[in-house]
Amino acid sequence: MTKKGLQLEPITSWLKADRPVIISGPCSAETEDQMVATAKQIAATGKVHALRAGIWKPRTRPGQYEGAGEEGLKWLMRAKAETGLPVTTEVANGAHVEACLKAGVDILWVGARTTVNPFSVQEVADALKGVDIPVMVKNPINPDVELWLGALERLNKAGITKMAAIHRGFSSFEKGPFRNAPMWDLAIDLKTRVPELDMICDPSHIAGARDLIALISQKALDLDMAGLMIESHINPDAAWSDAKQQVTPAVLGKIIEELVPRTQTTDNKKFKDTLSILREQIDHLDDEIMQKLAARMKISEKIGQYKKENNVTILQVNRWEEIIQTRIALCKAMGLNEEFTNELLKLIHQESIQLQTKVMNAVTERV
Repeated sequence: MTKKGLQLEPITSWLKADRPVIISGPCSAETEDQMVATAKQIAATGKVHALRAGIWKPRTRPGQYEGAGEEGLKWLMRAKAETGLPVTTEVANGAHVEACLKAGVDILWVGARTTVNPFSVQEVADALKGVDIPVMVKNPINPDVELWLGALERLNKAGITKMAAIHRGFSSFEKGPFRNAPMWDLAIDLKTRVPELDMICDPSHIAGARDLIALISQKALDLDMAGLMIESHINPDAAWSDAKQQVTPAVLGKIIEELVPRTQTTDNKKFKDTLSILREQIDHLDDEIMQKLAARMKISEKIGQYKKENNVTILQVNRWEEIIQTRIALCKAMGLNEEFTNELLKLIHQESIQLQTKVMNAVTERV
């Protein structure tokens, strides 16, 4: 299926909005008053195209607020009636789907904890066969593009063509500034593999802190994402779930207002001509880089053969440390990012080790 591509309709057609599309609402629908009051203030910004709220909340540990259940769907539908905005919520199984369809929910999304389980995704897909409703799919908790793509394929195979991916970041053991590591390269990988797929960003879950939402939102638009899903609550500090990553509707409006939308192209002839020249330079330099890398690996093979003949180990820690120190110092002097340089050198070193390992373990044919 991936070779033929997914059969999809753009998000702008089924949300009836220009890019960037904005989806917002509280992390959880807590009470009817909270849901409706928040929805009205969000709608009053005039910048939001759909309302979101969690009705069933998959929590890591028991005892935390796990959502209002089907009762919350009534609150969501009242919010829709009083604002005129379509509504979306998360589903994790067939029963959730049936309840949402019966209530009249406009858009569904599959959460990160569900995307990671193909059995659950298939159950949702089976419940949606023959139904014409938009479905958004969040990336799995763990950094696995195949699982993400597989969930989209299962839903598409069930007949869902109004789909979008949601990039909400990935869990990581490493502590960083974000709740979930953005790992933008994985989102780019999925978009590259399925160009027809619209992707929106969930900066709230990536950030985990409201102060970072604006920064992540702009980054997402810079990377050609079609829109944003931002959590907003009438009183964020009193929220029953994910309080730190929610913003008031007023702050939401300000964040959206200050965003700088990007386009994939422009009619500016000077821009196109200049970009074409610069890209030709990039192509030429890439050719040179590939040639230099190929030449370097040929030398690595020779080194491997020489080590084999003299019974010397492949890994030479002192030599590796010398390379790291001298090359990073050189690259820093040239203005290159230290982290990038370090990662690049690791990749080159790993490939060199693999080549030398093949040489070292090659069996010499007897004539």
